[in-house]
Amino acid sequence: MKRTRSISTLLFLLLSLGIGSVSCDRSYTPKPAGYLRIDIPEKAYRVYDAQPFYSFEIPVYAEILESKRTGEAGWLNLVVPQINGTLHLSYKPVNDNLGSYISDCRTLAYKHTVKADGIEETPFINRGDRQFGMVYDLSGDVASAVQFFITDSTTHFLRGSLYFSCPPNRDSLRPVIEFMREDIMHLIETTRWKY
Repeated sequence: MKRTRSISTLLFLLLSLGIGSVSCDRSYTPKPAGYLRIDIPEKAYRVYDAQPFYSFEIPVYAEILESKRTGEAGWLNLVVPQINGTLHLSYKPVNDNLGSYISDCRTLAYKHTVKADGIEETPFINRGDRQFGMVYDLSGDVASAVQFFITDSTTHFLRGSLYFSCPPNRDSLRPVIEFMREDIMHLIETTRWKY
């Protein structure tokens, strides 16, 4: 009887250890990689009036850098370091060539159709301030999510394209694209031409 008790005790201990080791031996599934939290600055604007062709309001958290392209007056880069975003602005005087400028803008926007899921065109018209243009919202994993042009249709033409210094992942960039699109629309609405 003593021997049976010790065998049953031993068997009980082995089963207990075996069950314990099975319950501790879980398969581990790592969490998928997440995205870093982006601290978006609070909206506030200031007037930028250093160009001879136009003025507009820009975010206070943005820096203006002259474009490295030589020989082109009015070309700027609006850099927002907190979100690694740059709005590239290019200016051209209109001399009976407005149609070719508009066609070039459309071509540049639609070059992204290889990666874009879709392109939404939103016209912009403000007759009182002589502002006419188009905003192109590109969806999907594209290099430039927002592009636009604005013109007075006789003298001035300004084009912009938004880029980020990171891989174009629309899901992770969605908050900053929406944030910057508001700033782009504010820039367009506050643009004033100089004659």
